[in-house]
Parts: sequence; structure tokens; C-alpha cells
Amino acid sequence: MTARHRKKAKAGYMISAVAELYHLHPQTLRLYERVGLLKPSRSQGNTRLYTDQDLERLEVILNLTRELGVNLAGIEIILNMRDRMAEMQSQMHEFIEFVRDEVARTLSAPNERRARNAIVRTGPRHAIRVEK
Repeated sequence: MTARHRKKAKAGYMISAVAELYHLHPQTLRLYERVGLLKPSRSQGNTRLYTDQDLERLEVILNLTRELGVNLAGIEIILNMRDRMAEMQSQMHEFIEFVRDEVARTLSAPNERRARNAIVRTGPRHAIRVEK
């Protein structure tokens, strides 16, 4: 089952529903939680509730195990790398926006303020006339 075929659930999916949807034994989901691959939230009655984000992560796990034969230790490394890459990508987007804002602000400033606030400071410009 893919994210396209799922209806959005506000509260989450119970372990029995997830196990049935993905043709898994509930113990498999508990194992994934125990080793830290999945972190479903809990209801007030302590029932595991899987969000759409949890199910997307489960689909990655199942693809890695079923299609590529990756073991749980390998999956943990891959998922941690994916999470770190996503965080780095987010930080890079924030930095790019900051630079764009600074460039726009600098270009809209008067010339003397531009020179004062330049990223690379330059000295005064002198014109030299060369005659033959």
C-alpha cells in the first residue's frame, strides 16, 4: 500500500490495522519499534498509533528488507543518514533564503550604504586618464 492509496487518519492507525495492511505480523512492528526504526505515538490507553509519516517510514523499511535484502542494522544506518540529509537540506534552504534576503536588502540600499555593508569591502575607485 502506498501513501497515495491511504486515506488520511487524524488519530492514527492501530497496530492490527497496520499489520493487516502491510501483511506483517504485529510482532514485526513491535520489533521495529524496539530497535528504534519506528516510533509510533501512544493513545491515552497506551495503544500504538501509527501516523501517515510512520507508514511512509515503514514502507521504506519494507522496501529495504524485501526488495534489497538489507538487515535491520543496515536499515538503521540508512534511515539515520536520510534523517541527517533531510535536516542538512533544510538548513541549506534556510541559508539560501538568508543570502537571498541579504542580497536583496543590500541592492535596495543607497550606494554608500552598499559599500559599507558589502560582504567584500572595496576601497574607493579612482579613474586614471591615459593620454597618448
